[in-house]
Amino acid sequence: MAAGSTAVWAAHHGCCGGRVGPQAAAGRRRGALLPPAPTRRAGEASSSVARRRPPRASLAAAAAAPVRTASEEAVYEVVLRQAALVEGGAAARGAASRRSRGARWAEEEGSASGDGEGLLGWGLLGDAYDRCGEVCAEYAKTFYLGTQLMTAERRKAVWAIYVWCRRTDELVDGPNASYITPAALDRWEKRLEDLFEGRPYDMYDAALSDTVSKFPVDIQPFKDMIEGMRLDLWKSRYKTFDELYLYCYYVAGTVGLMTVPVMGIAPDSKASTESVYNAALALGIANQLTNILRDVGEDARRGRIYLPMDELARAGLTEEDIFRGKVTDKWRRFMKGQIQRARLFFDEAEKGVAHLDSASRWPVLASLWLYRQILDAIEANDYNNFTKRAYVGKAKKLLSLPVAYARAAVAS
Repeated sequence: MAAGSTAVWAAHHGCCGGRVGPQAAAGRRRGALLPPAPTRRAGEASSSVARRRPPRASLAAAAAAPVRTASEEAVYEVVLRQAALVEGGAAARGAASRRSRGARWAEEEGSASGDGEGLLGWGLLGDAYDRCGEVCAEYAKTFYLGTQLMTAERRKAVWAIYVWCRRTDELVDGPNASYITPAALDRWEKRLEDLFEGRPYDMYDAALSDTVSKFPVDIQPFKDMIEGMRLDLWKSRYKTFDELYLYCYYVAGTVGLMTVPVMGIAPDSKASTESVYNAALALGIANQLTNILRDVGEDARRGRIYLPMDELARAGLTEEDIFRGKVTDKWRRFMKGQIQRARLFFDEAEKGVAHLDSASRWPVLASLWLYRQILDAIEANDYNNFTKRAYVGKAKKLLSLPVAYARAAVAS
């Protein structure tokens, strides 16, 4: 996928006579693990980074050179930072981190024998990864199944990242969400910084701390996800899709950047690192668009509207229409545009799957296909996402898995 391709750029900046209203990020369920864009290979010119851009968020056909929005610029800076980390001193950083963590954990293991407070005194690192795998198996069954094809090291690393993301999401969307304050998120961010420095607080932290010591993972996407949680504490309306695009990145696109160094890139791939990053970001945006399209009614009952208000107005719709929850012709037209936009992002994301390491393709492609089918279910429900929940049945899931496996096996 070429960064800033016409299709995806068009999806951000508006199309279809102004009637396409993007449903950007759902303020609740985050996107699933994304297909990470692998790292830059040795010898790839660093100047190519400056020529690439993260996926645009609009459907318009823009023949003229697109101008990046403030949100796109912010995301691009994070991509540059991660790409530089991967291309530059990743190996040195990893070695130093392993020495630091090894010394830290050895010290804690020794102290644990006396007072039981040391991390390794009550659970070995292998047990920590196993626990992460159990959580992934329970809450992301299809993806967990796909990870069984990965190497053990990659599989465990993906589990650790998944669990951290889930725990972060639960802060504002779990049973204790009403008690979460900005200060609590500040403490969670400090805890994140500590685990990146080899000072994990519990066994789940230990698994992630070990993961970031083995792979050149940047801390910024993790911090950005926490920023998305901060938005959930106070923001329940978004004026434009540009605002929502940044929120989509915070709560879903970040996962793609987190997993970039873990999934790996096919040795024979000729795609640039940034183009696969863009595919990962596109899948995060697509998943989040799908979340909000599926959950419009549920979010409205919580007083939240994760739709760009300017596009609702252009479609002749108001907040009252959302809260009333009645399917009208205006709503159907509006929803058709939203689904079209989400599918464009899925299409862009799928282009990057072929460039992943062969063992990483199936879980990513299967998740992509299954999530995309939720859009079909919304259509089948006559665009009634106020009172009907769109979902993919078990039979369709089972049929999709072998097809995705076959496609992943022949991808090139």
